[in-house]
Amino acid sequence: MTEAAIDCDLHPGLPSMASLFPYMDQHWRTSLKERGVSQLESASWPPAAPSTVRADWRGPKGEAPCTLATLQAQVLDRWNVGTGILNPLFPAQLPFSRDLSAAFARAVNDWIRAEWLDGDKRLRASILLPNAIEESVAEIERLAPDHRFVQAMTLCMGEIPLGRREWWPVYEALSRHDIPLAIHAGSNWRHPVTSVGWPSYYLEEYTANSMGFQASLASLITEGVFVKFPKLKVVLLESGVSWLPSFLWRLVKSWKGVRFEVPWLDRPPSEYVRDHVRLSIRPLDVPEEAATMARLMDHLGSDELLLWSSDWPHAHFEGDATVPQGLDQALLKKIMVDNPLATYARLREGALA
Repeated sequence: MTEAAIDCDLHPGLPSMASLFPYMDQHWRTSLKERGVSQLESASWPPAAPSTVRADWRGPKGEAPCTLATLQAQVLDRWNVGTGILNPLFPAQLPFSRDLSAAFARAVNDWIRAEWLDGDKRLRASILLPNAIEESVAEIERLAPDHRFVQAMTLCMGEIPLGRREWWPVYEALSRHDIPLAIHAGSNWRHPVTSVGWPSYYLEEYTANSMGFQASLASLITEGVFVKFPKLKVVLLESGVSWLPSFLWRLVKSWKGVRFEVPWLDRPPSEYVRDHVRLSIRPLDVPEEAATMARLMDHLGSDELLLWSSDWPHAHFEGDATVPQGLDQALLKKIMVDNPLATYARLREGALA
């Protein structure tokens, strides 16, 4: 495919906590320095884990790439990316303090705008949301006028299920500005990441994210979010793909038996998913061979659900194998260009605000 692709999941690395200081109020700069807060770790992505950064993308000391020039060389120029969406994974939702969480989210968003978006016209970004509803709405309203922010991002395992009515002011703001919600793999560890308690190993936690996505998606559907906000799009980032058909089968089957409980759902849950939900293609959780991909696409029942992503700098493929084998050119164009354009209204504008 020669048309410039749209990469829906790029993760700019933060060089250090001090990188955020120019974008924070004096109170927070002083507070963080006095308290000795030099980093905010997220166990979801331990820095030295092989999956966290592809080996050939690490620096000479094994460090993660954290400069615009590196992103340009490793992804944008290498694979003819016309547009790339930055999804910062700084764990702004981790602090219990609403004020500190909001300060981190504001700083990260302003850092992204000044040091990445201003540096390359091909880049767009997510609005990183803090850990509270009121502050999330405020951050959406603050950044919505800058149309380079094309979606807002939260984690799949947070304080409360994402469909709950407490979240609805966020969805109202997003719908009003025609901004999708991105739900990314990760947790702020308010609750165990498995349904049976806390795991012992990173492998367990990493795998448990698929259950978090299923729970979040079920919550959005059954609470009636897509009925209340018919314009809202939701993008699942790093969720995997193959779990969706069997999950929807179970959800639809159960809905048929207890649909009286959710009378606002006037059609099967699978139809809401096909109208409102999209998934990034990396990491792909099936063998990457033509026959398997054909079966997966058949089970998905739509060629509009998947969005292309390199997931830079995470290690989910080798060399230049950015897409699975066996996808024909028409389907590749859908995944790499047409579906992202249909999902993100601000990518269709053709001009920046």
